[in-house]
Amino acid sequence: MKTRHRLKIKSLSLNHPIKLSRTIAKATSLAKKPRPDSSVAMESLLTWFEVIGYTVELEADIASGRHKQERNNLTEVILSDRLRYALQRINPQISSAAIQATIRQLTVLPSSNLIENNLYFHKLLTQGIDITYPINNQIISEKVWLIDSSNLLNNDWLVIHPFTIVVNNQTHKIDAAIFINGLPLAIIYHQSNSEKFTLKKAQENLQKYMQNLPQLFFYNAFLVITYSKRAGIGTLTCNSKDFLPWHTIDGEDFTHPQETEIDILIQGIFDKRRFLELIKHSIAFEKRGIIHTKKLLRYHFCTVK
Repeated sequence: MKTRHRLKIKSLSLNHPIKLSRTIAKATSLAKKPRPDSSVAMESLLTWFEVIGYTVELEADIASGRHKQERNNLTEVILSDRLRYALQRINPQISSAAIQATIRQLTVLPSSNLIENNLYFHKLLTQGIDITYPINNQIISEKVWLIDSSNLLNNDWLVIHPFTIVVNNQTHKIDAAIFINGLPLAIIYHQSNSEKFTLKKAQENLQKYMQNLPQLFFYNAFLVITYSKRAGIGTLTCNSKDFLPWHTIDGEDFTHPQETEIDILIQGIFDKRRFLELIKHSIAFEKRGIIHTKKLLRYHFCTVK
């Protein structure tokens, strides 16, 4: 089974040389604001998310009360309040019963296999959820959308650094989790300068996270590995050699000489409209025998200089 779609990458004004220089200057200025427990590379990464319009929250600020609590406890991976409010904004005609049924469906794993769960969620994310429930002896059917691709402002865009999860009394820290409408759609693994970096080691560490935290990766669209100023992107089934840097912001040849791999990847992948287009058009699940693999369709101009 192979499903593929042609990706249309739109050119944005941010990539104009003058606009981009100003944006880099803004990002440099923002990066001077210190964040506790953040390396220089992570600082740059978080700053770029702020520049492209995401809210960035430090877990220490949430714990201290500077930001409101996002979860009832550290075992949860969905930000349920953000999810509920987003579903109400995106689906204003949908009843509260349908919203609750949607949230229940998102929190029940249909399989013990991570990739099958991920495929199931990907269909819900891109095709919407058909909800049925009884009211006054009638069966009501409604379609609920998890993301509003036509009105980006209807969505909730958040990065939490780090993101702590407790499973079986074991504490795990994810370097950064990217939430769209309360759903953890991307994970960033950052290898510190104190560690000897290899993509193979980083990918093996991600595999351990997947084994220990399958409920987090059920919702995952992309995995990102960063080290110093380098960055690569892949999916749940990618091996180390498949985590490649992203070499374009919007499909044009122009890149600014000051930009690092992290700068380009964050703008090129996580720009709000482009991120939703990549999820919809550039993720393919293939089945060979009984095994599913997940691929990010990479076009020549995106990954080859």
